[in-house]
Amino acid sequence: MKWLNVLVVLVCISAHPMQSAGQGIIDPMGTRDQPNIVILIADDWSWPHASISPHSDPVVHTPNFDKIAQNGVLFTNAHVAAPSCSPSRASILTGRYPHELGSGANLYGSFPKDLQVYPDILAATGYQIGYTGKGWGPGNFQISGWQHNPAGPQYADITSFLDAVPEDASFCFWYGSIRPHRPYQEGAGLTAGLDSALVKVPPYLPDLPQVKMDILDYYHAVHQFDQQVGEVLKVLEQKGRLENTLLVVTSDNGWPFPRGKATLYDAGTRVPLAIMWKGKIQKDQVVDDLVNLIDLAPTFLEAAGAKIPSDLSGASLWPALKNRHGIKGSDTIFVERERHSITRSGQKGYPMRAVRTRDFLYIKNFESHRWPAGNPQRMIEEKQYRGADIDRSPTKDVLVENQKSYLKQGRSYFLFDQIFSKRSVEELYDLTHDPHQLNNVINNEKYQEKALVFRTALEQWMEASNDPRLLKESSFDDYKYYGRIPK
Repeated sequence: MKWLNVLVVLVCISAHPMQSAGQGIIDPMGTRDQPNIVILIADDWSWPHASISPHSDPVVHTPNFDKIAQNGVLFTNAHVAAPSCSPSRASILTGRYPHELGSGANLYGSFPKDLQVYPDILAATGYQIGYTGKGWGPGNFQISGWQHNPAGPQYADITSFLDAVPEDASFCFWYGSIRPHRPYQEGAGLTAGLDSALVKVPPYLPDLPQVKMDILDYYHAVHQFDQQVGEVLKVLEQKGRLENTLLVVTSDNGWPFPRGKATLYDAGTRVPLAIMWKGKIQKDQVVDDLVNLIDLAPTFLEAAGAKIPSDLSGASLWPALKNRHGIKGSDTIFVERERHSITRSGQKGYPMRAVRTRDFLYIKNFESHRWPAGNPQRMIEEKQYRGADIDRSPTKDVLVENQKSYLKQGRSYFLFDQIFSKRSVEELYDLTHDPHQLNNVINNEKYQEKALVFRTALEQWMEASNDPRLLKESSFDDYKYYGRIPK
């Protein structure tokens, strides 16, 4: 069967680039300078919510992100390794999949001390390292013996960090924003002059005024993050550090709305990503191929001339970035999640693994008997805990409070059911016809060959990466939860 013939390709290219249009590094002498490295990470920001995206709402305005993209590379199909803060950030820092990180695979877990992180590797080569805002977390890194956050020593802001860096030293800095994470002040977007009439409600959410206003408040928070990006650019320029700085702007997971964050649908894993290095990376490039953020750590190490550990799962993008014939992305990536909240009895998670290609998304739900968004008990009286894998919000409240009326409203109940109800062991979505992943075709006879390809590819990837979940003896549910436990 023709789809089985590409199985090996699907598995092997997950960390290996494919050709895409564009120009590479401008480096006529065949040399490169050791760059400073600055990564700015938003908290809960989804693609396509940047004004440079052709598919974004016109209400979104991100001039500073757009500036970086226009002066470098815009990746339109970048995905996090996990749609949850702690494991996503751990994967960015280590260049490894969450299931390779032990307790680091969970939200509010710990960060094993034996894990190597790129800031420490760079520090060993002479780089000055630091972070501000939200580094790795939330979780408990001290319990494992870390003297500082795995992202580096903490500074009040980038200015105080740069003041401490010798002029002749290279540096690596992590700027962790808390925007656009919830909570929002309801009506903040409207007060800021944003127009709710311009909001495009995605088809997996009810198109209601409360939802549009909630999205508007989220956009306002996105604008706040973009302003922070602009402030960092200004400081770097004032300090004379911008010219030789490799700048990356991205997010740790998708937006905090139902069927977004904490899911393996695109709204949970697909994030903005722009990379700029003035005079080194050709400007105005757009890459539509798939990229996993586990590739950032080896990219930073190679750009700095540091040795890349042999056990990393990510693959450096640097050869592609400097390639005169164009930027390269991937044709296949793998994403996953373990425990997000502790909404289920016994503090159980909802383990998933997925294969994402340009045209398909295949998801395996390993414990499909569990509630994917969290247990539904007493959903009206305690709606803040009903489905706690979904952040509390006006959008969630609308869905929960009107659950009974949705039973009589076909389309609306379909959305409620898609968000809160139990799911099948396998899900398969044809992204060409169903870009928002609402129609599971796993049982459609037309797709059986494709399902077999993805099913086998997933198992082979899990085996190759020693995924404990494949053995069905996983300890992810047993790792201690260090967050607040609701009573």
